[in-house]
Amino acid sequence: MTNKKKLLLIDGSSVAFRAFFALYQQLDRFKNKSGLHTNAIYGFHLMLDHIMKRVEPTHILVAFDAGKTTFRTEMFKDYKAGRAKTPDEFREQLPHIREMLTALGVPFYDLENYEADDIIGTLDKMAEDGDQYEVTIVSGDKDLIQLTDSNTVVEISKKGVAEFEEFTPTYLMEKMGLTPEQFIDLKALMGDKSDNIPGVTKIGEKTGLKLLHEYGSLQGIYDHIDSFKASKMKENLINDREQAFLSKTLATINTQAPITIGLDDIVYHGPQLETLAQFYDEMDFKQLRSQMDMPKESQSFEVSYQEVEQVTPAMFTEDDFFYFEILNDNYHVAPIIGFAWGNSDTIYASTDLSLLKQEAFKEALTKPIKTYDFKRTKVLLSHLNQELPSARFDSRLAKYLLSTVENNELSTIARLYTDLPLPADDEVYGKGAKRAIPDKDTLLAHLAKKVSVLLASEEPMREALSANNQDALLFEMELPLANVLAKMEIAGISVQKESLKEMQSENEAVLERLTKDIYELAGESFNINSPKQLGQILFEKLQLPLWATKKTKTGYSTAVDVLEKLAPISPLVSKILEYRQIAKLQSTYVIGLQDYILDDGKIHTRYVQDLTQTGRLSSIDPNLQNIPVRLEQGRLIRKAFVPEWQDSLLLSSDYSQIELRVLAHISGDQHLIAAFREGADIHTSTAMRVFGIDKPEEVTPNDRRNAKAVNFGIVYGISDYGLSNNLGITRKQAKTYIDTYFERYPGIKNYMESVVREARDKGYVETLFHRRRELPDINSRNFNIRSFAERTAINSPIQGSAADILKVAMINLDKALTKEGLRARMLLQVHDEIVLEVPEAELEQVKALVTKTMENAIELAVPLVADENAGATWYEAK
Repeated sequence: MTNKKKLLLIDGSSVAFRAFFALYQQLDRFKNKSGLHTNAIYGFHLMLDHIMKRVEPTHILVAFDAGKTTFRTEMFKDYKAGRAKTPDEFREQLPHIREMLTALGVPFYDLENYEADDIIGTLDKMAEDGDQYEVTIVSGDKDLIQLTDSNTVVEISKKGVAEFEEFTPTYLMEKMGLTPEQFIDLKALMGDKSDNIPGVTKIGEKTGLKLLHEYGSLQGIYDHIDSFKASKMKENLINDREQAFLSKTLATINTQAPITIGLDDIVYHGPQLETLAQFYDEMDFKQLRSQMDMPKESQSFEVSYQEVEQVTPAMFTEDDFFYFEILNDNYHVAPIIGFAWGNSDTIYASTDLSLLKQEAFKEALTKPIKTYDFKRTKVLLSHLNQELPSARFDSRLAKYLLSTVENNELSTIARLYTDLPLPADDEVYGKGAKRAIPDKDTLLAHLAKKVSVLLASEEPMREALSANNQDALLFEMELPLANVLAKMEIAGISVQKESLKEMQSENEAVLERLTKDIYELAGESFNINSPKQLGQILFEKLQLPLWATKKTKTGYSTAVDVLEKLAPISPLVSKILEYRQIAKLQSTYVIGLQDYILDDGKIHTRYVQDLTQTGRLSSIDPNLQNIPVRLEQGRLIRKAFVPEWQDSLLLSSDYSQIELRVLAHISGDQHLIAAFREGADIHTSTAMRVFGIDKPEEVTPNDRRNAKAVNFGIVYGISDYGLSNNLGITRKQAKTYIDTYFERYPGIKNYMESVVREARDKGYVETLFHRRRELPDINSRNFNIRSFAERTAINSPIQGSAADILKVAMINLDKALTKEGLRARMLLQVHDEIVLEVPEAELEQVKALVTKTMENAIELAVPLVADENAGATWYEAK
């Protein structure tokens, strides 16, 4: 155990900016009584709390930038020029963040003519003397990664207020193949648009990494520049030599800044409680204020409840919230460990499952209820033969719609929408192997507290939903969908284990043959699954070109992208790629799926309704949405999925090009709209417009393939670099394709520009149904991070609207099947596809019903088209 002191250095300017955008979606809710926005202040506090508990520092400092002018602007006047204006709502909070730090007893510091990075670097350097400190540096800016060493860990915030990526020299080498010193050289080469560091013309991260892996440093590159083959890159390097070394100077953190504080000045002594209480009152941080009055070891609250042994009708009212607890998420093996319900007058709690079978309880559950995670509750109760028809309100789904930045746990809901400091489940049940059911009194008290939180948070969440125009999204989409998904989970889908076992034997034979071929081509036997041994065979024994890989301390990289570069020149690599594909199919799906087949012969996948930021559903235990379909061996796995009933078929129906149709509608581009209305093949139409082809019959398969890549690339905000890689063409040609596309489809270009502008202003984008995607990085100083956020802003309304349309179709289809008295039922949802089980006698009627329902889910500027097919297996239906 180390006796070292722990120094925590925080880039205050960067973390404050991150905190502001982490809670930007709730900007209007975070205001104190005087109208001051407080989301950055509160978010900074949450980040600081999280870090402090984890690091437990003996010494701490928050460093701030002193202003726009620094010694770097004296060297290069355009340093950090062109940055977007700081939002007024953020700027007004900065003085109060410093006020908060004072109350928390956390020292802060800025230095005229220097940046926060330089203050942090100088203190980090001081801490190296004598080897007495372990240093943790926290920032939202990757520039500080250059400071990591054997005693210094650099944590970069990734998402929300609690997710960080931890950089050590080892991790940096594994992730990028660089030392901390080389990280500076990389920035010198590629520049940094967020800081306006120029770098070398046309050198990006990929080329920069390749050069550094080969020549070691910026100086090493220029020491060998004369040996470079004539190329535009060499010319740019020579022309921009002075600019490159200037960029290195600008990017290098000054570890000798003339600071007027030392390590003895930043010892952490704890908060000034009276001052902190006054600050919380001023900011209206009621929950934080209430926690100050509690012992540190018990950040919770007390609630009265009645333990129940017998239920009566009088114990249930229309205002009740119900909460059912299980120890883990596998409904099929984990029991309910307790349940509670009640209203503002009385809360009841019990662990006696027999209560659920009593008439008063069964009668209460026949009416629409208010609960937390209705889908899970409905599936859970189905295993006790208890029906749960519908929900009036669901707190978990409401939280998911209001904010996707944090998780949707009840402790988070308590923190965001109440003054009740509910402990997280891990604090009550433990984590991992230590997880266990506590004693009954502790359990029942925890369940009663959860019901208290549900009751207290309902009104604030309803108000927030109304303010966001999201009432219909919850009550007309997500809640009805939860009911549909629960029925699908309960039904499950029949899977023939014998079919999977046959595939397993066939794949074993294929893997055995491939292994023999690989050994013959390699000239020796080795562990094919060992990246280290494979790297030695490929790059040392066979001497395949090193430009395709990078070498780390553990050996050569043999990742898929490396092997794909080498496959055209090496039969051995082609065989290894094939081996990996089959081995992955074998372990994850052919063998893996067998473990999920229950005694009823079915797989009951779980749909996660509140995970993705776009609104798409995901599937787990097992994930049936990821069964590979590009390989025939992957598609064959679907042969094992069959109907349960005799004389029935599986019917698969999916939307045709729904995201492009949504793009046409959202962008209002008249050319794209016309193509869809005329029923033209959209990729052929795009090929004609972009490549200047006059007639559809003159469009070659390759033209159509390229046009398809452009179409879907545009939807995902692809760059010329990305498109060039996808199509195997030059970046110049890719840029020409993209530029021409925007000329031919001006409405799409206008949409993309306007949606990014809107995202910068609001901090989020919306689907056609008002589903929000928060974008905390949309105004990031880091160009790469900001660019990713911009691409997300473009794509999320499209992908999210497509997901919402499918949800509407599923809800309407479930209603239609019930109304028509049909036996057919939905079993699976996979991306844009719905799979149903249909008696043969109902097939034509159901086909027509499915097509009508899906194509009329919403009225767009272009028609929706659904394609369906039926078969004896999922493979045949697809």
